[in-house]
Amino acid sequence: MGMSHAIQNLSEQIEQLVREHIASTRRAAAEAVERAFTSSSTGAARSSPARSPRRAPGRRRGPEEIAALGDRLYAAVSAEPGETMAVLAPAVGATSRDLHRPMAALKRSGRVRSVGERHQTRYYPIAAGG
Repeated sequence: MGMSHAIQNLSEQIEQLVREHIASTRRAAAEAVERAFTSSSTGAARSSPARSPRRAPGRRRGPEEIAALGDRLYAAVSAEPGETMAVLAPAVGATSRDLHRPMAALKRSGRVRSVGERHQTRYYPIAAGG
């Protein structure tokens, strides 16, 4: 009889521990949800990712703007041949992403050539005679 009583007692203790654990977990979850809703309603709204300060999002650049950017980009490539877009972009005053279209126009017109792929691409000016 003593063994069954000990097993019963152990079983009750285990069930009590499980009930306490579940109650503790529920309290912690409720507090976490309350903190989440409190901080989102009183906190400042998250800002959107940084965008180029020169133009509004969604506004297309005209051919004149792209040509002017291309001229500045060509001057930067001529001043620093063999550099990547990441190095040339600050010299031009634009982001690397903003320079993709002007660079494509320079390559199409035969003013610049590129060597490499992706972020390792290097740009070189093409001499007027060759």
